[in-house]
Amino acid sequence: MIRWVLTCEHGGHRVPAEWRHLFHGAEDILRSHRGWDRGALCTFRTLAPEIADEAFYSTTTRLLVDLNRSPHHRAVFSEFTRDLPAADRASLLRRHYHPWRRRVADRIRRWRLQGHSVIHISVHSFTPVLDGHVRNADVGLLYDPGRELEKAVCRRWRKWLTRLSPDCRVRLNYPYRGTADGFTKWLRQEHPTGYAGIELELNEGNVGRRCAEVATHVLESLIRLKQELSDPSRTER
Repeated sequence: MIRWVLTCEHGGHRVPAEWRHLFHGAEDILRSHRGWDRGALCTFRTLAPEIADEAFYSTTTRLLVDLNRSPHHRAVFSEFTRDLPAADRASLLRRHYHPWRRRVADRIRRWRLQGHSVIHISVHSFTPVLDGHVRNADVGLLYDPGRELEKAVCRRWRKWLTRLSPDCRVRLNYPYRGTADGFTKWLRQEHPTGYAGIELELNEGNVGRRCAEVATHVLESLIRLKQELSDPSRTER
């Protein structure tokens, strides 16, 4: 059996009260893409009830501590927190980072011990323009090309997305590489087989204005994909 888990690591720009003094005067930065993934949580909330067996999200700003980075990655702390005393940074990891990631990892581990395969979709958004370069995609599906389950899932998912929404520009491993540092990469190391970690990247220019419409298209494609994977006889060649 396949189990489905959805996560949204960058769903909001909230700052816990005890750390608000670090962000005094930085409200605009918190509300920008640096502080959160606009539209990601809206999409997550549309998908989760229909797709997920378990779903986890965070609304704490990634500028406090980034849940999608490895603990020793240079970007796990932002310019607002990286120069804090070591004890404070350890506290951020202990209170906000490790508990969230542990909940997801423990759920996946239990499923794998029960013999289930797991498809994990991590929902994100990206800016339409970066450093003057226009990103020419509406949806990106990030995966590790060396993992057959991930490759197969993403190719079938792209098929359904483009079939149901012909104007949607869907690209694989764009605008980032699926093998870059992230929660899915860490989980792949924990589960060499039976786990597919896919990052769904949505163009913020779309989800910011018409999140419900975009989320509905993504949901419809995932419903078809889930049906197809649960019943291989439905696969269309």
